Amino acid sequence: MSVDANTVRRIAHLARIAVSEEEVAPLQDELNAILAFVEQLGAVDVSGIEPMTSVTPMAMKKREDVVTEGGRARDVVFNAPETEDHYFLVPKVVE
Repeated sequence: MSVDANTVRRIAHLARIAVSEEEVAPLQDELNAILAFVEQLGAVDVSGIEPMTSVTPMAMKKREDVVTEGGRARDVVFNAPETEDHYFLVPKVVE
């Protein structure tokens, strides 16, 4: 896949980036180089390799799923300027 000058202009327009005519050709070369590298990555055989979330093996930190005491609504809204029935009251912003 290759990117032409019109595609560079369209990408710049969609990204809301001002690109002068002198910048189109270098950007076209850069985008084509990026796409060529991505195509190279697609050719790598990754069968048998498990997906990773990190480069270092680690266990995901999880908290225990336990029922807590709850009933702390009063504490949650304690510093709120206005409350009603343990809910925050906010000014109306839409008519």
